[in-house]
Amino acid sequence: MNPKVSIIMGSTSDLKVMEKAAQLFDEFEIPFEINALSAHRTPEEVEVFAKGAKDRGIKVIIAGAGMAAHLPGVIAAMTPLPVIGVPINASLSGFDSILAILQMPPGIPVATVAVDGALNAAILAVQMMATGDEKLMQKLVNYKQTLKQKIVKANQELAEVKYKFKTN
Repeated sequence: MNPKVSIIMGSTSDLKVMEKAAQLFDEFEIPFEINALSAHRTPEEVEVFAKGAKDRGIKVIIAGAGMAAHLPGVIAAMTPLPVIGVPINASLSGFDSILAILQMPPGIPVATVAVDGALNAAILAVQMMATGDEKLMQKLVNYKQTLKQKIVKANQELAEVKYKFKTN
């Protein structure tokens, strides 16, 4: 089984955030790999990874990084594959990471999700891959339907909550 998605994090301390992406790929039965690479501490390994990802069959890269957060942009500079950046709340409430990932120069885009938003990064990766895969698209449609059902159920439960001045 060859991976279709690569989850990269700057440090294993980011795993608690990035594992949400891994869990979604397991749920969708999408083969993925997960590695720690640092744009600052292992730049040569990042280059080898980024330049070789397409030839290894990777379709989308999700890169999470905190603080200076150069990892997603460095990867995007060296691959034609779509890169989704996940700003990690490591300092300054993640605002430093957001800016480092979001403010890319023309020609080097990095799709950026919310701080600690690895789940949304995984959903975005699935949406990208599903444009050419009808079976995966149906899984995505079903997943989104379950999100709707969760809200419908929650609203039904709220209807049962009683307050003296509640009108619904």
